[in-house]
Amino acid sequence: MAKVGVVAGSGKLPIIFADLARAKGEKLVGIGLKGVTDPALESHVDKFIWVDPGAVQKAIFAIVTERIGKVVMLGKLGKDMIFKNSEGLDAGAKTMLGKLQDRKDYSILKEAAKFLGKFGIEIMDPTPYLGELIPQKGVLTGRGPTESEASDIEYATGIARELARFDIGQTVAVKSKTVLALEAAEGTDETITRAGAMSKKGFVVAKLARPNQDMRFDVPLVGLETVEGLISAGGTALALEAGRTFLIDRAEIIKLADEKSVAIVIV
Repeated sequence: MAKVGVVAGSGKLPIIFADLARAKGEKLVGIGLKGVTDPALESHVDKFIWVDPGAVQKAIFAIVTERIGKVVMLGKLGKDMIFKNSEGLDAGAKTMLGKLQDRKDYSILKEAAKFLGKFGIEIMDPTPYLGELIPQKGVLTGRGPTESEASDIEYATGIARELARFDIGQTVAVKSKTVLALEAAEGTDETITRAGAMSKKGFVVAKLARPNQDMRFDVPLVGLETVEGLISAGGTALALEAGRTFLIDRAEIIKLADEKSVAIVIV
């Protein structure tokens, strides 16, 4: 049976994928980044290999040696790996990044796909295994958005689509049709925290995919920590994109949101 490689960043998603893929009979080899990947992934795959962040050559050697033809890339990778720890990048990583005109997430990921393709390695779409994590249009929580929240959500989603189109970020926080915070390289949770510092309770957050989202990588993801952060910051509504978002910890999220009277809507 052909092996599937799981190149894992941080968070639960690589583990969730591993469990679902193995349940379908896949044989998995995990490629973990030291200090980034959750060590718990080791017990959810058939074989596990650790590499240093930025060690592209070692990762490719491991993939080729294990005769892996397809890989998935799941989990969060911070931009500090490139900007703060550039000395940790090996020759392969520097060669790959040297071909880019920018350091945007999508640019890096598309170049990674091309780079791996030279070795006969295909980056595969994980969504056939993760369908249960992709919510469809509708209200998930006990209450839907109020009239004012719905108006702000409509405004926020328009801004978020433009933000995502330029590959700046995926998340926008809005109150009274005023943008409080836009996501850049810092990530969703930090964006929400900044929004909370700008406003008392009552803002909404929208997180959307790129207009031409490649589902092989960097699909928008929301988990329990993000919703906890939204509540802590004073947000009262969250909008996510139907069919193009991973929502993990769904039951826990809905329970918490209902307890705190937060509306979660899939648009």
